[in-house]
Order: sequence, then structure tokens, then C-alpha cells
Amino acid sequence: MPITGIYGPEDFDSRPQGQTTPPRVPPRTASPLPMPSLQWTADVARATAPLYERVKHVIPPIEWPLMAPTIKAINELKRARGAVILAHNYQAPEIFHCVADIGGDSLQLAVEATKVKADVIVQCGVHFMAETSKLLNPDKTVLIPDSRAGCSLAASITGADVRLLREKFPGVPVVAYVNTSAEVKAEVDICCTSSNAVQVVESLNAPSVIFLPDRYLATYVASKTDVKIIAWKGACEVHERFTGEELRGLRDGDPSVQIIAHPECPPDVLAEADFTGSTAHMINWVRERRPKRLVMITECSMADNVRAELPDVEMLRPCNLCPHMKRITLANILDSLLTLGEEVTIDPALAERARRSVERMINLKN
Repeated sequence: MPITGIYGPEDFDSRPQGQTTPPRVPPRTASPLPMPSLQWTADVARATAPLYERVKHVIPPIEWPLMAPTIKAINELKRARGAVILAHNYQAPEIFHCVADIGGDSLQLAVEATKVKADVIVQCGVHFMAETSKLLNPDKTVLIPDSRAGCSLAASITGADVRLLREKFPGVPVVAYVNTSAEVKAEVDICCTSSNAVQVVESLNAPSVIFLPDRYLATYVASKTDVKIIAWKGACEVHERFTGEELRGLRDGDPSVQIIAHPECPPDVLAEADFTGSTAHMINWVRERRPKRLVMITECSMADNVRAELPDVEMLRPCNLCPHMKRITLANILDSLLTLGEEVTIDPALAERARRSVERMINLKN
């Protein structure tokens, strides 16, 4: 069913200027640990050799001695701090395969965050992911190695925008993509990810649903359901840059190439794809099909992470880098563990409201 309406900040004359900011909660203080040696030695080489086996197809041997000492130090500091590292599929291979304890897409990380026993969670992803982990683990210390790791989708909408949408469409339930701030999550009925968006929308048993903030994911959901979708004008700066013309050019050069795409891409891109799905669904598709030549229309590091696992699959470009995901590095993960910074804090009253929409998504039964 076509989207019945799409709205943005310019559609509300009374929209407050700027993003509202909830009260800050002071972070906890901790004693820093001493900086470990980051020299490449025979001991480092031996200790990290099994890890290099995981990434040897995507990280050249000449680069490994520059990374391995930091990787070894991070893995030792995790034990010293009682910490666990969560990494999104868009993290670089040296993070995703060599220091992360749990990797996955937004839904997987949200679910796994509820099972974590460690006292400290280091979120290798963007800020809304770290906020989600904090919502689900209010008594744990949640760290993000660089708090500037934002998201164009999360920045496209505020809690005030959601309230204005509710005023315009009274009684219509609101679904928020998990790529939103805690402030926005506090104003909606339920969250979703690209893995479960259609299921979440249909679970509300409503003829119309407000779906925010990604206009392209909303378009994809509308094509899969009879529910009328009212959308917001947000978009992912990584996925929005792909075009159908670009993909047609790839097929002209090699008709045998397989193309899989994320539903945050524009409709003309999805029309050219052999498969559309969330990052987790894309990875499972590659594992099952093992195509000879493949283009993954999503963030570049995900293709590298899949190729590290499945080196027989030839990964072709194009892909686009997420500048926010790439703010997370081995160096600032190490610093985060040494100093327990930068801690994610959320006002408790706001967190209580935001937590309900996330937990409702996680507890949704198939």
C-alpha cells in the first residue's frame, strides 16, 4: 500500500527550534588504569595469531603488527574491568572479529544487551545504540568510545516532533525505528528494527500507523502490509546515496552479479536488488546462497566482515562508509576501558518511558 502521508519539520509551524535536551545525569567516576605496552613483540604475535586467522582475508599482513598490540591490550582490559564489548555489523573487521564479544544488527544487540552479565558494556556503534543498551541495563555502566558517533536518522527527529505528529493524528499509534534518541523513544508506542518492522506495524492491529523517522524504510514497510503508513522525512546518509542507475550499471558490466540491499535504500535501489533485508538477514542470505560475486548495498565494513567469514564470496564495490560508525576505533576503545569513559547517562524519568517502547519490541512474539 502506498504511504498515505510523509511529514517533516517544515510541516509544523509551531515546531520548537533546535533539539530539546533532557537533564544530564552525572557520570560515575573511576580510577584510570595504566597504559599497557603497545609494542609488537613475539608474545603479541603468538597471542593474537588466532585472531588474525579470522581477518587475514581483509587485513593485509603488513597492517597487523600495527593493530595486534592494541587488540591484545583491549582483550586483557575487558577481563580486568569485567566488561563486554558489543559491536554492530558496520564496525571495522579488527573490532568486529577481534575484540567484540557480541556482534550483530540493532535487534540482535538490543536482545543480547538484556542478557549481559558484565558490569560494564562498551558499545561499538553509534550513540542511539549505546542509549538503547543503557535503557535495558540501567544499573550497568554503558560506555561509548566516542560520544560524537551520531546518526543522521536519529538527528532528523525530536521528541517534540513526535508530540506534534500525535496532535495531528490523534489516536494513531506511533512506531519508532530503533535508530532514534531515547527522547524520541519515550514518546512512541513501540520500537522496531529493519528486521521486524513489518511484524511490529501489524502487531498494533490498527488501520493506520505513524512510522518514523526513515522515509525509505517506511516505503518498504508500506509495500509489505495493508496498514496505512504515515511517514517522517528522515533518511540514512549512507543508504540514501545509492541509486538504481548505479546498480543497473553493475549488472550491465556483469549480468551474473548478485545484489542485496538494505531497506533503508531508496525504492529504485530495492527494485534492482535480488534480495532486500536487514543486515542480519543479508548475512544469512549470503551464508545460505554463497554467491560467486556479490554486491552488498549497505555500509562498507559489513561487506568486509562477511568476506572475512566467507572468503570464497567475491565482494564487489560500491559501498558507502558511515562516518559516524568510523569514529569508533581500536584506540578509543582502549582509552574507554582504561578510563571508563565516555559513559552514557539518561535521565531516569525519561529512561523509564523510553524503556517501555524498546521492551515492547523485544517481547513481541512471532
